[in-house]
Amino acid sequence: MIYHQLALNVPLYSLLTYACPIALPAGTRVAVRFRKRLVAAIVWESNVQPEIDISKILPIETIFSDGWQLPADWRALLSFTARYYHYPLGQAVMAALPKGLRQPEAVPLPRQEMMYTLSTSGRLQPPPPARFHKQHALWQCLQSAPATLQQLKTRHTQAAHYLNQWQQQGWVQTTPVPACGSIPTSQHQLNQQQQHASTSIQAKAGQFAPFLLYGITGSGKTEVYFDIMAKVLQQGKQVLFLLPEINLTPQLMQRVHQRFPHTVTVVLHSQTAPGQRTSNYLQAALGQAALVIGTRLAVFTPMHNLGLIVVDEEHDYSFKQESELRYQARDLAVWRARQTNCPIVLGSATPSLESWYKTQQGDYQLLQLSERAHASAQLPQIHLLDIRRLALDNGLSDIIKQKLQANFTNGGLSMVYLNRRGFAPALFCAACGHTFGCPNCSAKMVLHQHAGQLRCHHCDYHQRIPHCCPECGNQDLTAVGQGTQRIEENLQYLLPNARILRVDRDSTAHRQDWAEIYSRIMQRQVDVLVGTQMLAKGHDFPHLNLVVVLNADNSLYSADFRAPERLFAELMQVSGRAGRADCRGDVWVQTRQPEHKVYQALAAQNYVTFATAELAERQELGMPPFSHMAAIRADAKTMREAQELLRQALQGIEQQQSLPACVSVFGPVPMLMARLAGYERAQVFLESKNRRDLHHSISIWQSWLQHLEKIYPQTRWLIDVDPLEM
Repeated sequence: MIYHQLALNVPLYSLLTYACPIALPAGTRVAVRFRKRLVAAIVWESNVQPEIDISKILPIETIFSDGWQLPADWRALLSFTARYYHYPLGQAVMAALPKGLRQPEAVPLPRQEMMYTLSTSGRLQPPPPARFHKQHALWQCLQSAPATLQQLKTRHTQAAHYLNQWQQQGWVQTTPVPACGSIPTSQHQLNQQQQHASTSIQAKAGQFAPFLLYGITGSGKTEVYFDIMAKVLQQGKQVLFLLPEINLTPQLMQRVHQRFPHTVTVVLHSQTAPGQRTSNYLQAALGQAALVIGTRLAVFTPMHNLGLIVVDEEHDYSFKQESELRYQARDLAVWRARQTNCPIVLGSATPSLESWYKTQQGDYQLLQLSERAHASAQLPQIHLLDIRRLALDNGLSDIIKQKLQANFTNGGLSMVYLNRRGFAPALFCAACGHTFGCPNCSAKMVLHQHAGQLRCHHCDYHQRIPHCCPECGNQDLTAVGQGTQRIEENLQYLLPNARILRVDRDSTAHRQDWAEIYSRIMQRQVDVLVGTQMLAKGHDFPHLNLVVVLNADNSLYSADFRAPERLFAELMQVSGRAGRADCRGDVWVQTRQPEHKVYQALAAQNYVTFATAELAERQELGMPPFSHMAAIRADAKTMREAQELLRQALQGIEQQQSLPACVSVFGPVPMLMARLAGYERAQVFLESKNRRDLHHSISIWQSWLQHLEKIYPQTRWLIDVDPLEM
């Protein structure tokens, strides 16, 4: 018997040993028994010396020998990921695979699409009689140029039948569809700055070179990406394009199909049907697809001929996975570019301070686009409206109402931005002061008037809207604050003839919703958009000329040191949606703190000034990027149990082995969201300027937490390296 180490989807930090009569290549997918259940596994190493009694080693039951294995560079990426984020390797491996490959069953490889054309003998044959006009058109199409089956079906719905018949007669021949066919010349002429950026990145082809493409909103970063991608694809290389949000995919895909109509492109995100996602994943792995577009999980797609990685909106927090394997896709993309020796482009109008700091240190090369790509487009005019002494009508001041009415009268498109969905953030009893909190979380339930529900946006608990207060019986319950649904309702009274469209997570729950939204906006069937941060990221609405921001001040009261950076990026991004074409853009921000540094930098539209000041403050406080952090978190039914696990681990470490002197420990303390989904949550923060010492300390904590698991079986714990949430 030959013994193999396998990666299974189990919460163990070591690989498991199984036996097979033959040596299996690393990366082979197999099925084995684990606790009497058949599960999928990946061979990680062959010909190992077992460290346990060989009589206890189970056999590998099924080998999925389809002639394809997960490649060595993919396994190296997952090994690094599990090691850096202190996560079980087997679980990391399975988290990186699509659902189809996580099942203990065979998966058919995607068929290579073929091109059909007439053979030499076929060209000597007379075409079908003209009276059979569809057959005749099909033959003429084959005679003129190679075509795919889908293209030929547009000429004749029974194309497959005739192709099969003509192939048997030797009149039709086939060739595989190239992953990248001809690329037409771009219809967009790059300006001088765009051309310089594209040329600089192309000059680094075939070597690791990280670039930060800092371009103001509307500066044409996507056209720069496309220009570089065209050169890379023409060289026979593959391109990985990462986006922060699923809702950006439809608009980008439309532009991709126009720019690269003959390039095989696959999309990978959570709303792709499981079977299609597995097929797309395999197409990329087998080299059948040249361009992969996806959200954060797509960073794990195996690509044997990778020539370029693009991370659009690199500052976006969506690139950080906040459950299970808590990885940062942007950082893994940089690691992968280094591994593959290819350039990587991180693009943003508001770069993360970590990336901006790396340009100051010389780790990344900075490329700037300081003017809008559209010749007549100008940056919007930003107005800070001090509402401390203004009366508000359901969240709207009189000035804002007048601006919205005037813009509608003039035929403009307006956007009202409020980063809170639902009708109102809380339901309140004026008689006794009772508010309706979630029974599972330390958060108020949000009123969703249209659905007749109170919902928790953290654990998804919901209940019907109560008819009276459970404390005093008062039936006069008050909705406190504004959500997108309430603003939408108010605008319908303010602008009764306007076509108002709400865009938030509730209104885009189905797969085709975004495509329909884009279609309505582009056909000018919308007068006012009302939405959350889903509208702020990367969208291009040419006719949008007025943006109104409501209730942004809430973010200033956060205890998170990243709150100013997050708010500034959010407001700059949403402001950048205005005035991207011929129409002039205006942005009005209602605030009670217009003198705050975030709003002053926003009004000046000066990211560099903001970043410089914020980095100076971070350096003085010793916060990232000038230090490195990790959070050790525990969940239990009571706060005492959660903190006790962390306290016991800390005491054990202090008594038996001290942490490096440069590592600071804070806590254990309750988390800001102290209760979530029925569990009380506590945390300890580790901080150090030395990354190696920090990871050594995390490993010590990890070993102690594993040791204490048997004593605290009801308490869960996790490790979050480089956390974004404090």
